[in-house]
Amino acid sequence: MEISSAKFVKSSVGIQDCPPPVLPEYAFIGRSNVGKSSLINSLTRRGKLAKTSSTPGKTQLINHFLINRSWYLTDLPGFGFAKVPVAIKKGWEGMIRNYLDKRPNLMCTFLLVDIRHKPLANDLEFMRWMGAQGLPFYVVCTKADKLSKARLEANLKDYREVLAGEWEPLPPIIVSSSETGLGREDILGVIGSSNPGFRTPQG
Repeated sequence: MEISSAKFVKSSVGIQDCPPPVLPEYAFIGRSNVGKSSLINSLTRRGKLAKTSSTPGKTQLINHFLINRSWYLTDLPGFGFAKVPVAIKKGWEGMIRNYLDKRPNLMCTFLLVDIRHKPLANDLEFMRWMGAQGLPFYVVCTKADKLSKARLEANLKDYREVLAGEWEPLPPIIVSSSETGLGREDILGVIGSSNPGFRTPQG
């Protein structure tokens, strides 16, 4: 898939404010500082489409981008160690889960994890919740360029072993780097193959 146009549409405080669900939609989410904005900019090849920041927790709303005038890319707030009050974190979590569970045109979610680190408890908990809700997702391992080939393979092996303890089959995994473009075609391939199956929600 080639991306010919990418346009910011709006930021929403909840699912009730999101654009009408008339196009297929793909959500991107991950812990704060996982490289989500950089990956979105790499995918679309628009360097400033999603705002990057050295401060974790920059994204605080549901941000919709219209891609190729035919599908939505949704940038969701990160979770983890953002320096915000606990009450705000809980509000984000409720907003995110409500959106993921009830957005009728959501085709799948890309959960970003930093492959430099071992599987983290809140990443695994989020996967469990997605599985319990029957929501399709892909695990996108970011920052692969920061590791040697041997270390990358070792970390991927560890990640798969941890997931194998709870999942059969394993959730699909995509290895990525916003710096080199690794994984870009894989992610866009998932989206391109899913779009034809979209049907406008009734009612």
